[in-house]
Amino acid sequence: MKAFILFFACVLVVPRLALAEGGDTTKVALESNAEHDARMKWWRDARFGMFIHWGVYAVAAGEWNGQNVQTAGEWIMNGADIPVDEYEPLAARFNPVKYDPAEWVRAAKDAGMRYIVITAKHHDGFCLFDTETTDWDVVDATPFGADVLKPLADECREQGLHFCTYYSIMDWHHTAQQHGPHTYNPTLIDPARKQEYVVYMKTQLRELLDSCDPEVLWFDGEWPDWWTEADGRDLYNYLRVLKPTIIVNNRVAKGREGMAGLTKDDAQHAGDFGTPEQEIPATGIPGVDWESCMTMNGTWGFHKYDVNWKSSETLIRNLVDIASKGGNYLLNVGPMANGEIPPESIARLAEIGRWMKVNGESIYGTSASPIAAVPWGRLTAKQQGEQETLFLHVFDWPNDEKLHVPGLTKKVTAARLLATEDALPLSLDGADVIVDLPTTPVDRVDTVIALEVARGLDTAAE
Repeated sequence: MKAFILFFACVLVVPRLALAEGGDTTKVALESNAEHDARMKWWRDARFGMFIHWGVYAVAAGEWNGQNVQTAGEWIMNGADIPVDEYEPLAARFNPVKYDPAEWVRAAKDAGMRYIVITAKHHDGFCLFDTETTDWDVVDATPFGADVLKPLADECREQGLHFCTYYSIMDWHHTAQQHGPHTYNPTLIDPARKQEYVVYMKTQLRELLDSCDPEVLWFDGEWPDWWTEADGRDLYNYLRVLKPTIIVNNRVAKGREGMAGLTKDDAQHAGDFGTPEQEIPATGIPGVDWESCMTMNGTWGFHKYDVNWKSSETLIRNLVDIASKGGNYLLNVGPMANGEIPPESIARLAEIGRWMKVNGESIYGTSASPIAAVPWGRLTAKQQGEQETLFLHVFDWPNDEKLHVPGLTKKVTAARLLATEDALPLSLDGADVIVDLPTTPVDRVDTVIALEVARGLDTAAE
């Protein structure tokens, strides 16, 4: 129907770029630190986002020929070694009649999330948007017959969330990437057709920008040998010319988690943010923007056999742990083929939202803890003018109701329970500030205490 139109390994090394005069992709100007900070500000302040893995793999739901395929739901084509012509019929069964973008965005917003990243195209090459490059998309190949991304983008903006898209460089469906037994991951490519595939990608990405205007392009599938750092640099430049404010993760080339260990100066040339997956770096990645993407159970796409759900306590503490180290938390949901987010995910989102409604101030717009690790929980920090607030996240309530905060050299002016605004007494014990606590925690998962600190002073307490 449609004619084709002509993720701790390495890092993408690109300068901070801005749109050059005339919009020529070969003429890009360096971006100042101030311009870079302005571009990244909303993302840094957000701290918490929703990842959505959705596609025709949700129809299979982790099962092939009656067997539980022991792989992530979205990897079933590779995990079950399914030929392309046997995988394609899944699209005829993808009819998400219960898809409600407003409900999805509301669930994310009520959980305290500030942005959504959804799979525009995963490794199987299936597109959740209308594209002129292929019929292997939700409009042409499914009974649903409609773009699902644009309504979600519109709803995000209606409800005040930032809309972002994931895009896989690896493509198991495109004929330029050779197929055969056990060659799905990593894909091979016909060298004579590589440029054809690059044009295919760029065309799709331009369509995405034109149709739903994502604020982040979150790349993946960059590990095949045929995709090089130079290819990533070229694609990054191309996107920044099309949309100078776009934010691009480091997997546009050989990114993955590879920003760990870089100096602050090195980080200025390593893409826009790092992407540790299914883990939280022990000490964060100092001086670098980063985001831990993690699942609620063990898989990204919907898998009906995966019932190994993390507790809400674990998810909340993951969010706090990540923020305390200066990172963002991208928490995944895998909707079912009918368009509904699994009830187990919805229940956990609601519980996170209840905690965030009370304690979101201790997450949004915060920076990493300025002091060393503490045995009772985590710390986040927020600076406003001459006042700095340290948020003490108490996971383990001390038996003597006295919270020791070590390593503070600045003047502490007040302490209060964030949930109730009740003032708490302060004292000193050597170099430690002591906060007198109530007998029981306000929240058994994480009770937050706001400690007001006068900036520029070197006395621990009055």
